[in-house]
Amino acid sequence: MGVGISYAQDDTEEVVKTPSDSVQVAVMQDNMKKVSWNTDPLSPAKAAFYSAVIPGLGQIYNKSYWKVPLVYIAIGTPIYFYIQNSKEYDRYLTAYKRRQQGFTDDEFYGNRPDGQPRLSTDGLRRGIQFYRRNKELSILIGIGLYALNIIEANVDAHLKQFNVDERLTVEPFIQHDFLTQPQFGLTLNYKSKK
Repeated sequence: MGVGISYAQDDTEEVVKTPSDSVQVAVMQDNMKKVSWNTDPLSPAKAAFYSAVIPGLGQIYNKSYWKVPLVYIAIGTPIYFYIQNSKEYDRYLTAYKRRQQGFTDDEFYGNRPDGQPRLSTDGLRRGIQFYRRNKELSILIGIGLYALNIIEANVDAHLKQFNVDERLTVEPFIQHDFLTQPQFGLTLNYKSKK
């Protein structure tokens, strides 16, 4: 944990009294006001490292406890869909392999009156491709959300070091114009000290 320190000066003149045979000298007295705040330059790196090791730990380190359930929902959802798509992929692949070997006892063949399968071999092939693609997308989305967890912890730790006061405001801007459509935007205001 580090401490940042800055100094502000209030200079006052003081006349030093000396014996009568010497010269009077004006001496500047230095009144230093010590202003300190608690910052740790390594905290963003620590937060990112903690989130990389255990998702959500960086948010706990940043004391953003309300974000932890969101992290686990975001990472758990792609895991759930990967498992579901993997099960369906295996079902379709097993049925397709059995059809290629000449068997008609798979779960997709069914009991239709005309003797045709409920799902053709081409339909099984399309199902295999569909669920394989969804498995791969689930992996990519999961990796992306894991990386987002790390980035969010790092950015949140960086933002905790900034001084946020009432002088900086962001407000919505809406201008109603009767001739054209309304215009929307954001207004950024910074009020300097007087």
